[in-house]
Amino acid sequence: MTFDAIGIAGSALTVHRKWLDAVSDNLANINTATPTNGDAFQARYVIAQAGEGTSGVYVQGAAYGDAEGRMVYEPAHPLADAEGYVRYPDIDLSSQMGSLIMAQRGYQANAAVVDRARETYMSALQIGRS
Repeated sequence: MTFDAIGIAGSALTVHRKWLDAVSDNLANINTATPTNGDAFQARYVIAQAGEGTSGVYVQGAAYGDAEGRMVYEPAHPLADAEGYVRYPDIDLSSQMGSLIMAQRGYQANAAVVDRARETYMSALQIGRS
């Protein structure tokens, strides 16, 4: 059972780390401007899938935001088109911050499970040595 707990929590750690990576990329590129004739940065969203039986969870894939982004009037921007517009990603800062908190808390909770399971395993080994 201890090994199952470590494996399941370990798989969840991987998923949460990849979720944190995606949110970090989204936040880092929230103000990335592109010319209007190009695509905006596309936000990445991790899709998690439950494993079969007690095998934990894994990243099934990723979904991406809209490449259209949003047009912003900034005539002084070096990438502005003839009408003065540039394209920015359509990323909502508040939803990304909420996702960041959830992913961070999930990572911390699963790390605590791994620590507790390891402590239990070590205690059982000490009992066996006695």
